[in-house]
Amino acid sequence: MKIKANGITFNCDISGPEGAPWLIFSNSLATDLHMWDPQETALKDRFRILRHDQRGHGATEAPAGRYTFDLLCDDVIALMDALNIGKAHWCGLSMGCATGMGLAQKHPDRFGRFVLCDSSGRSSPESGRQWEDRIAIALKDGMAPLVEPTVQRWFPPEVYKANAPQVDIIRTMIRTTPVNGFVGCAAALADHDFRKLMPSVKNPVLWMCGDQDGPNTAAMKVMQGELPGSQLVVLPNAGHISNLDQPAMFSKALAEFLSA
Repeated sequence: MKIKANGITFNCDISGPEGAPWLIFSNSLATDLHMWDPQETALKDRFRILRHDQRGHGATEAPAGRYTFDLLCDDVIALMDALNIGKAHWCGLSMGCATGMGLAQKHPDRFGRFVLCDSSGRSSPESGRQWEDRIAIALKDGMAPLVEPTVQRWFPPEVYKANAPQVDIIRTMIRTTPVNGFVGCAAALADHDFRKLMPSVKNPVLWMCGDQDGPNTAAMKVMQGELPGSQLVVLPNAGHISNLDQPAMFSKALAEFLSA
């Protein structure tokens, strides 16, 4: 399904019963809405689910230029308005987590509960340089050189070594991500900070991450401590794409939190 919002055309998928509470899923960098297939299958009997390819990803338009999280947040609100979604729950991972943190701060009234996964919530000078290096590679040689280094970073070593099915799924998504979209969103990731204002968020928040997501796992523990009343679930034997490493555990924690 194609929806025009905020000046571009988004690729969307809607499932679940009409009248059920809305749940919006938001993908990580260099993936598409199908990263959420296991969760959509598990929850579509209880929620009206909107999955969309973020700007520049999947089959959504990919304008040239550097994007910002303000722009990505505006995309979501415009999409909700176009689909007459007054209020929704949110589940986002990595880039989708950062987008959700921005929405929790800018548009709290449009959302119920937030499930925020596998992100540190801010860039650092070091991570900013890493993103600029990856942008340079994509602009020069396309996405192919970024595929293996990315999946090696994202998955636990034993999962990568065993070439588990989810590794190949993500490989294909990275390879087929439009260069414009990768560059635009990597630029947003290179320069953002949602940490400062998160402690004042009033919406219920569940932080969720893989136990092997390195600095993101540590950051999520700190963010949970800084946000009164928020909860944390750390999934065992899971890396950065924790919803695919532990789909059943992820879906169960998500459903329990949203139904609380």
